[in-house]
Amino acid sequence: MKTKPIIGWREWVSLPGLSVDKIRAKVDSGAATSALYATHIREFERSGKTWVRFRLYVGLQGNRNHVMAEAPVVGRRKVRSSSGVAEERYVVREKICLADRCFTVQFTLTNRRMMQFAMLLGRQAMRRRFLVDPSLSWVHNPVKNIEQGK
Repeated sequence: MKTKPIIGWREWVSLPGLSVDKIRAKVDSGAATSALYATHIREFERSGKTWVRFRLYVGLQGNRNHVMAEAPVVGRRKVRSSSGVAEERYVVREKICLADRCFTVQFTLTNRRMMQFAMLLGRQAMRRRFLVDPSLSWVHNPVKNIEQGK
């Protein structure tokens, strides 16, 4: 049996398909789906498929920068936030690199302006891949994943 890497309750991850070298992620086993902080979401069509263009925010709260990103839409999902408010969100599928592993995850796009972390890594992304030690933080370096071409 292959040993699963241990990750902390917060980690730096990379999103190579969106040209993001590192983004702060809160590891949240209470959330089913992962989420990205995105605004200015605009739907468009490319080669007969629905895509979205959006601002993706990276960096620390109060000092965030944005990058423009595009991704094909894989669906829409009604999500209830931790405050109990339900909203319909676009769902995109993107490659994520964490703990020397790269894999594809579904993300919902939502405004996380008031949240400390620009990304929420939900349990569907972690399932069968990682063990979470809530006493740890920043265990893995995302730049290493990119340099190794993973």
